[in-house]
Amino acid sequence: MVFRKPPDGGWGWVIVIVSFFTQFLCYGSPLAVGVLYLEWLDAFGEGKGKTAWVGSLANGIGLLASPVCSICVSSFGARPVAIFSGFMVAGGLMMSSFAPNIYFLYVSYGMVVGLGCGLLYTATVTITCQYFDKRRGLALGLISTGSSVGLFIYAALQRELIELYGLDGCLLIVGALSLNILACGSLMRPLESPSSPPPEKTSIDVVPDQYFVYHEKEKTVEENISILEKGYIDEKCVNNVPDCKQDSILNKNVLSSVNVNEKDTYKKKVVEQTNFCKQLAKRKWQLYLTYWKDTMVLFKNKVFSALFVAILLFDIGGFPPSLLMEDVARSANISEDDYYMPLISIIGIMTTVGKLVLGILADFKWVNTLYLYVTTLIMTGVALFAIPFAKSYLTLAMLSGILGFLTGNWSIFPYVTTKTVGIEKLTHAYGILMFFAGLGNSLGPPIVGWFYDWTQEYDTAFYFSGFCVLLGGFLLLLAALPCWNACTNRSSKLPPNTYSYKVASNA
Repeated sequence: MVFRKPPDGGWGWVIVIVSFFTQFLCYGSPLAVGVLYLEWLDAFGEGKGKTAWVGSLANGIGLLASPVCSICVSSFGARPVAIFSGFMVAGGLMMSSFAPNIYFLYVSYGMVVGLGCGLLYTATVTITCQYFDKRRGLALGLISTGSSVGLFIYAALQRELIELYGLDGCLLIVGALSLNILACGSLMRPLESPSSPPPEKTSIDVVPDQYFVYHEKEKTVEENISILEKGYIDEKCVNNVPDCKQDSILNKNVLSSVNVNEKDTYKKKVVEQTNFCKQLAKRKWQLYLTYWKDTMVLFKNKVFSALFVAILLFDIGGFPPSLLMEDVARSANISEDDYYMPLISIIGIMTTVGKLVLGILADFKWVNTLYLYVTTLIMTGVALFAIPFAKSYLTLAMLSGILGFLTGNWSIFPYVTTKTVGIEKLTHAYGILMFFAGLGNSLGPPIVGWFYDWTQEYDTAFYFSGFCVLLGGFLLLLAALPCWNACTNRSSKLPPNTYSYKVASNA
C-alpha cells in the first residue's frame, strides 16, 4: 500500500479528535473499574484477589497481545480494526451485565473488553502516526489524554449509574455508549494515494496462483481431448465400424501418453512447491534466529535490563491503587458525607496533568529523561508506603493525586527507551517492554488482593507495592550511574545501536 506524505493537519485533526474519543470510550470503564470492583465483591462474594483479576486482565491483556494487535492493524488497516474492536468492547460490556459468576467476567470483561481496547489503542496510534510527522508528538499527546479523561468521567458516571439502575443496568448503558466507537472508527480514513497502482504480488502470493492456473490448464486439456476424441470417434463410427474400433484404441493410447506427460509435469510442480516451502521455512527460521540474537544484544545493555525490571515492578506495584483505592477508602470507614469526589476520578485527572507536564519537561535539553523517570519511580514508591497511614478522605485524595500525576510518566517512557537502545531498535525494545508491562498490570491487583485476603488489611499489601516500585527505581538508577560507563569502556565496547547513560543524557 502506497501512502501519501503525512499532511500534518487537514483531515489529520479529525483523526486526532476521533482517536481521542475512541480511547475515551474504550478505556473509560476498564480504567475506572475500581467502582465496579466494589459491586462485584458484594455480588459474587469472592475474595479480593480473585475479583481483582477482572480489572487487571482488562488493562493488561491489551499490552500482552500488542504483537497480535500490530499484525491485525498492519493486515487489515486501522478503520476495519477500529470498527470490529468497537463491537468487541460494547459486546463484552453488555455480556458482563449477564455474568452469573466471576469466571464469566474473566472472559467477557477481562479478555473480550481488554483485547478490544488493545486493538483500538494500536489502531488509533497507527492512523495518527500516518497523518502526522512534524506534529506527531503533539498529536499522540492529545489522543493519549483521552484515556485519562475517560477515567475521570467514567468513575463518577459508573457510580451514578449504579445508584440509579444497578450494576447490570450500568454495564448495559456503558456498553451502549461504547457503540459510538463505530462512528469514530468509520471516520479513520486511510491515508493512501487514490492513483497508486495495485501492489505487485510477492513470491508467496504468486505460487498458489501458478498452481491454480496449472490445474485449470490441466483440466482444460483433458476436457478438450475427451471432446475431440468423442467427436472423432462418433464420426468414424457412422462411416465405418472397424475403423471406429481401431481409432478408438489409437486415441486411448494417445490419451494415456498425454496423461503420462501431465503426471510428469505435475510431479515437477510438486517438487518445485516443496522446495519453495523449504526455502520459506528456512527464511522464517533465520528471521526468528535474528530476532532472538537482537534480543540478547538488547539485554547486554545494563540500562535496558534494569529498565525491563523497573517497568515490570512498577506495574506490579503502581497499578493497584487505580483499581483498589475505592476499597481502601471503604476499609478506612470514611463516611459518604466526606466523599466529595471518587478517588479514581482524582487519579484520572491528575494522570492527564502528569502526562502533559512530564512530556513538556522531557523536551528541555537540560532535563535528563532517564533521571526524570527514575525520580517518578522513587516518588511513587514513597507515596505507596504512605497509603497505610492515610485514614481520612483528604489524605487519600492527596495521595491519589500524587500517584495519578506520577503515573503520567508513561508519556516519557518512549523517550527513555529511545535514549537507552537507540532509534533503530526502538520498535523491538518497546514491544518487549510493553509485554512485560502488561504482565505487571495483570499480576499487580490480584497480588495486592491476595495480601488482603491473607492479612485482612491493606497495610502489608501497599508496603509490598511500594517496595517493588522502589526496588525497580533504585536498580535503574544504579545501572544508569556514569561509573558503570567507565567500567564498561575499559572492559569492552557497548553492543551496537545502544546508548550508555552519558550518551543518553546528551542526546
